[in-house]
Amino acid sequence: VQLQASGGGLVQPGGSLKLSCVASEDTLENYAIGWFRQAPGKEREGVSCLRRRELTPYYADSVKGRFTIARDNAKNTMYLQMNDLKPEDSAVYYCAADNLGYDCSTITYDYWGQGTQVTVSS
Repeated sequence: VQLQASGGGLVQPGGSLKLSCVASEDTLENYAIGWFRQAPGKEREGVSCLRRRELTPYYADSVKGRFTIARDNAKNTMYLQMNDLKPEDSAVYYCAADNLGYDCSTITYDYWGQGTQVTVSS
């Protein structure tokens, strides 16, 4: 599967952004999906993941209650709705997919999008 992320940008603290990730060459419904982020000087971390047949997503503690992961199988697209953004949310955000997705870690996921920059600043 090929993944193409978009939707990043510059937003003020407290604002919202919605990231999208379109899949091609396979059906996203067949995969676990995830969003990860990497800030300068830091390791890439799992933000939110959703296994293939599960309804309850995983969220990192730092984003619980503010971010929502979703997939639209008809559009072969996954999303990350980000609300009440904070400066510490600034990072390059990556979408990812995996056949199994045991957990929300970078070593688990095999397929990656190219990343989209999110900057939260006043």
